[in-house]
Amino acid sequence: MRQLITSEPFLIFITIACYYIGCKINNRFHKAITNPMLIAIVLLIATLSILDIDYETYEQGSHIISLLLGPTVVALGYLLHKQIKYIRGNEKAILTAIGVGSVVGVLSVVGICMLFGCPEEIWLSMEPKSVTMPIALGISGRSGGLLALTAVVVFVCGVFGSIIGPWLLRKVGVKSRVAQGLAMGAAAHGVGTGEAMKMGQLEGAVAGMAIGLMGVATAIVVPIVELFIK
Repeated sequence: MRQLITSEPFLIFITIACYYIGCKINNRFHKAITNPMLIAIVLLIATLSILDIDYETYEQGSHIISLLLGPTVVALGYLLHKQIKYIRGNEKAILTAIGVGSVVGVLSVVGICMLFGCPEEIWLSMEPKSVTMPIALGISGRSGGLLALTAVVVFVCGVFGSIIGPWLLRKVGVKSRVAQGLAMGAAAHGVGTGEAMKMGQLEGAVAGMAIGLMGVATAIVVPIVELFIK
């Protein structure tokens, strides 16, 4: 029995099942708090706890899902190609927004952590909070951060951004579809891009582009910030 519940097919099944349930609940209530990813996380944690499956076992058994993340992000390039006519002419605005966003994102984390007297390894771990997981872990590892903390912060940032992002954009009056997609992808990376796809193909395409641009910008900004602070 133990061998069955720790097998790769079973772990992949419960992962998909938890997300499916999350989608059903979200379709039923259509509330920000019923975000499918958030529900899936809660259900998955509860299931793993009940079955006494540790994270290392789950990670090894469900690694194929992580591997599919790369091709999924690359596939967004096709959407970007289809929507490129809406992006032409906005190159300077997009690059400026990404540059400013990466600088503010890194400095805000460092500033808040220093204000509360957090150890250096904490803010080093949290600097790449708005970058997609593979890039964030690379930046954190190079800086000397705690990879486990980085993974948690990036994931929480993505889920929170996907929940609050659409509501906040409406409240502040952002009507440009390009700006909406850019904000979702730059602030909430992969999870935010998934939410942007629900807003429209253009928003999803721009959000996918923002993931890559934000990763490059943050990888450049972090060493510069650390050079002046350390």
